[in-house]
Amino acid sequence: MRTRDLIRYTTSAVASHRLRSILTMLGIVIGIASVILLTSIGEGTRQYILSEFMQFGANLLQVTPGRSKTTGPAGVFGGTLHPLTLDDAAAVARIPGVEKVVPVAFGTARVESSDRARSVFIYGVTAEMTDVWKFKLRQGSFLPPGDPRHGAPLAVIGPGLKREIFGDRNALGEHVRIGGERFLVIGIMAPKGYMLGINIDDAAYIPVSRALPIFNREGLMEIDVLFSNVSATHAVSESIRKSLISLHRGDEDFTIVTQTEMLGTLEDVIRIVSAAVLGIGAISLIVGAIGILTMMWISVNERTAEIGLAKALGATNGQILMLFIGEAVMLSTTGGIIGLATGFGLSRLLGYFVPQLPLATPIEFAVLAIGVSFIVGMLSGVLPARRAAMLDPVEALSAE
Repeated sequence: MRTRDLIRYTTSAVASHRLRSILTMLGIVIGIASVILLTSIGEGTRQYILSEFMQFGANLLQVTPGRSKTTGPAGVFGGTLHPLTLDDAAAVARIPGVEKVVPVAFGTARVESSDRARSVFIYGVTAEMTDVWKFKLRQGSFLPPGDPRHGAPLAVIGPGLKREIFGDRNALGEHVRIGGERFLVIGIMAPKGYMLGINIDDAAYIPVSRALPIFNREGLMEIDVLFSNVSATHAVSESIRKSLISLHRGDEDFTIVTQTEMLGTLEDVIRIVSAAVLGIGAISLIVGAIGILTMMWISVNERTAEIGLAKALGATNGQILMLFIGEAVMLSTTGGIIGLATGFGLSRLLGYFVPQLPLATPIEFAVLAIGVSFIVGMLSGVLPARRAAMLDPVEALSAE
C-alpha cells in the first residue's frame, strides 16, 4: 500500500464518521487551545514586566522598610523596628559606588485648583528622581536640589493631571492645593503612560519632606539607589546593608532588592504559572488521548470484516497497523491544528476587547503543540492498531 493510498484511506475513514471524529478531537482541541491562550497571556505579561523593569536599567536597587526574608512580624503589629529616614538616605548616598539616591514616600491625595480637583498618586521625591527613574520633563523645571529635609512647597505634575486641572491654560506659575497644602507648579512631566497598571501621567511630584506629613508617615516607603556599575551590585548592596545596620542599632530591619533579584522573582512566578498551564493542557490532552483510543477501539470492532477482507487480499500486519495508527494521528494532529488556530483566535479576540492586556505567543510553542498532537495520536492509536493487525483473517471475515 502506497503512502498516498494510506492517506486517502485514513482520510475517508475519518470523514465517514464526522460527528464522532469531531467529538473525539475535542479533548485535543481544548488542550492545545488552552495552552496557547494561557501561554500567550503569561509570555506577554513576562515581556511587559521585563520591559517595565529594564527601562530603569540594571544598576538600580531598592531599600524598603521591614525584613521580608524572616518569619514573624518585623515589629509591633507587623510594623518595622526602625523606619527608613532621610538620614538613612543621606548615609546611603555617601557610600562609594553610589551615584544618586531618591528617598520616596507616596500615596493618594486630592489635588485642587480653582473649581477642579482630582485624587491622584502623589510622589514625595528629590531632585535626583528624573535621573534615577529615567523620567523626562516637558515644560519648566523639576524639583531643585538641596537639603531633602527642608523642601520648598513646589510641585511638578503629570500631563494628564495638568489637562484635568488646568485644561488648555498654562499651568506653570499656578498654585494647587495637595492634601490641603499650597504648592507652586514649576514643571510638567513628559507623557509616560501606564507603568505596572498605574497611570504615571496622572501624578504629581513634591519634595519628600512635604509628602511625609501629608501621608501622616514618620518614615520613607523606599530608597531607590542608582549605582555606578552592574558588576558592583553585590559590593554596593553589602556596603548599604552594613551602613544601615549600624544606623539601626544592629538590626537588619530593612530589605535590599536589586533589579536582578526582582527579575529572578518574576521568572520564578512565570515558571509556576507555566507549569500550571502545562498541567491544564496535559489533563486535556490525556482526556483527548483516551477519547481517540476509545474511538479507535470501537472502530476496530466495527470494521472487523473489513480488516479480514484486506488481509485476505494480501494486506500485511504492518500495513493494517499503519492504517489505524494513521487514523489516530490524523485525528489528533487535526485536533492540534484546530486547537492552535482556536488559541490564536482567542488571543486576538482577547487582545481586541482588552487592549491593555499584554499578549505574546512564542512560535516554538506553536510548533511544539503540533508535535505533541502527533505524538499523542501515535501513542493512543498503538493498542487499537495492534489489535487490528493481530486479527485472524478467517475469523475476521466470519464475524460479518
